[in-house]
Amino acid sequence: MIDSWPAAIFSLGVLIVAGFLIALFAVAMFGMRKAKIDAQQADDLRQLVRRFEELAENTVDAQQRMAADLAELRARTTSIEQVLRTVE
Repeated sequence: MIDSWPAAIFSLGVLIVAGFLIALFAVAMFGMRKAKIDAQQADDLRQLVRRFEELAENTVDAQQRMAADLAELRARTTSIEQVLRTVE
């Protein structure tokens, strides 16, 4: 037990400083955790964007191949129609 006012005030001051340091430590830990989560989310977003870009490139390539195939089919159809007209 504390017997004098100066000792009580000193003890109260030590408790307040200790509480402040504990709170400061807790805030720093939460800040570091939030920064780590934000970095992970940014990395996940970069991976998602990269996958989307690959998908977009693959889609464009597939569309170009399909357009070329369709043009070839049109040319063949036109050729077949001309042959059929000459036969008639």
